[in-house]
Amino acid sequence: MTTSSRAGLRDAMVTGGAFALGLVLLALFLLVAGFDVPLALGALWRGAFGSWYAITSATLVRATPLILLGLAFTLGSRGGALNIGMEGQFALGAMAAAWAGTHVGGLPMVVALPIVLAAGMIGGIAWMAVPVFLKLRFGVTEVISTLLLNFVAEAAVSWAVSGPMQEPTHVYPQSAAIAASAQLPKLLPGARLHLGLVLAVLVAVGLMVLLRKTRWGFELRAVGAGPRAAEVSGGIRSGRLLAVALLASGALAGLGGAVEVSGVSYALYLNLSPGYGFTAIAVALLGRLQPLGVVIAGVLFGALEAGAGAMQRDAGIPAVAVQVVQAVVIVTMVVAQRTANSEQR
Repeated sequence: MTTSSRAGLRDAMVTGGAFALGLVLLALFLLVAGFDVPLALGALWRGAFGSWYAITSATLVRATPLILLGLAFTLGSRGGALNIGMEGQFALGAMAAAWAGTHVGGLPMVVALPIVLAAGMIGGIAWMAVPVFLKLRFGVTEVISTLLLNFVAEAAVSWAVSGPMQEPTHVYPQSAAIAASAQLPKLLPGARLHLGLVLAVLVAVGLMVLLRKTRWGFELRAVGAGPRAAEVSGGIRSGRLLAVALLASGALAGLGGAVEVSGVSYALYLNLSPGYGFTAIAVALLGRLQPLGVVIAGVLFGALEAGAGAMQRDAGIPAVAVQVVQAVVIVTMVVAQRTANSEQR
């Protein structure tokens, strides 16, 4: 077995082990809390994979934004930057897409839909431009600035849906519905699954090619491995490269918001995201920061999100219990990564 094969097998074992450990601890948590564990786990399974409808109208629908946001985190992380503000970029992308979607009613779908998706990406880029400027001009770490901007974005959405973007009757805190031509087509009759999943997979494939087959991707990975070494030995301008990667990360997060608006909600609401931006960090880590791994991890976490609702409905388990799994996965992956790095030194 080659070295790369052994490394791939080890990564797969660590990933599977982290997810399995999370489920075991969830079961222990439910047992200690006095819940019926078989009933709860059965509801989790039925809500995620128990029927064709559960798969196509719950699991894969929830997986779509998680995949896009997981790819956004992956792109920044491969360059050594941590974009913790995907929740805010998702919200601004959704806001921009909702605004555009209410102004393209007279256009055909082939024109209106790209405009709405592009608006979401521009919204994400604009929100990420602030941390990039602060990092390049004042050396402010993107971890702090992107995290704090999440709260600002939440306030901005609240202001928008109660003010300039509020629906015409001014009764509900939400925007008007976007035009029919701005809505993503459904993939299957009678299911909520929409074209956004195909778009997310295509983005993953494109990102994989970008990282592995292009000079830009090579330079980004070199900067992520060691920015000083990349500058001295490779002549790479790490600051500019990282700025582009972060802006592209913001674009993907904004696209996630646009896809949610044009494929699921058809309007801008408060709390449109149930924490997709934070869950996507676990998705990216579980996917080992590999685009196709992120797709698989996104489906798994989409299943957890879908199953959490069924657990709450059928077994009376608080949906927040599923966050135990997500937290364990994150901690396990971080410990495994640090252990692997220590062994390589």
